[in-house]
Amino acid sequence: MTSPRILIIQTQGENAGAQEISRLVGAGLAARGYDVSHLFFYRKSASFDAPPNTRYCSVDRPRGLAGVFKFPAQLLGEIRAARADAILTFQHYGNTVGGVAARLASSAPVIANQVSARTLVNPLVRAADLALGMLGAFKLITVNSEGMLADYARYPRRYSKRLRYVPHGFDIKTSDLTRQQARAAFGLPQQVPLLGSVARLNAGKRLDAAIRTLASHPDWCLALAGQGPEETSLRQLVVEKNLGNRVYFVGEMPPERIGDFLAALDVFVFPSQAETFGLAAVEAASAGVPVVANDLPVLREVLAVDSKPAALFVDTTDDGAFSDAIARTLDDAALRAHLVATGNGLRDRYSIARMVDEYERLLGELLAPVAPHGRQP
Repeated sequence: MTSPRILIIQTQGENAGAQEISRLVGAGLAARGYDVSHLFFYRKSASFDAPPNTRYCSVDRPRGLAGVFKFPAQLLGEIRAARADAILTFQHYGNTVGGVAARLASSAPVIANQVSARTLVNPLVRAADLALGMLGAFKLITVNSEGMLADYARYPRRYSKRLRYVPHGFDIKTSDLTRQQARAAFGLPQQVPLLGSVARLNAGKRLDAAIRTLASHPDWCLALAGQGPEETSLRQLVVEKNLGNRVYFVGEMPPERIGDFLAALDVFVFPSQAETFGLAAVEAASAGVPVVANDLPVLREVLAVDSKPAALFVDTTDDGAFSDAIARTLDDAALRAHLVATGNGLRDRYSIARMVDEYERLLGELLAPVAPHGRQP
């Protein structure tokens, strides 16, 4: 029997949360006998750890009239060539642009994956997503938290009936390095309280708030792992605050190095403006790093085990309160021990196997009446 072909479509190739989830889903399905390939609109970062069977519509982000006009033909051609039995789209542009292209180039059913907070998505893109869902371009639509499920359930029935709750799984980020070795590996200072975060450096992650906490604590340092459009402005803020020797930009890193980076930290800070799951914070908490996170309902839902919080929550828009919460975590050994113990339980709550089970079940729903490789019987 021919293995079902699964095509995973996503916007840009970079080492970020949505790409990590699609990598894990693809690897999990491949291990169960599915023929999985990945298609990205373009490669954003040279250090992107691409999954097996990855293709790009364009090496770089399409620019200028020539690039913009060439891109649709490239995307449609890649989808046709994949001859998929089912298509999974990720991120808001992956869902909308990829969803339209999938409908034009293939008869394969589409599962759209909502991994972006609606408040951070362009209103026109939100409208396109709603229209595609209501028109049936997406056969199913996954959300990764109960908060997101409740949010999207407010949409009209023709959209909301397609919703399925599939919590993320995650790859446990371990390290064999001591704290001293981990700090040396990334060129980080040794004898200081070290805060850190792993995130795309964009405005929604609000990493400027983390930088500002250093002003009232001259012994603290901060390490930021990631790349993104706000890096220049964040570096400028460091200069303005005269923090040049206390903030370290260590750049984007492949998933297998994140465990070593986390091993270097005393506290993981997560001041994000909006999240649908908060994968980076879950990874940090499960790795034994105390987490101080923005007090968002979705993070209270996700960062918990048996109703016990796996992070210290605070309004990170209040610089003083954010700074005080970090100080409390650094000073209170009992609090740190509680957060570490509870965070360890996230490993069982969000297993990769359980996530892949759910995707396999959804694919089973859709593939039963479809002949191999996207052809109608």
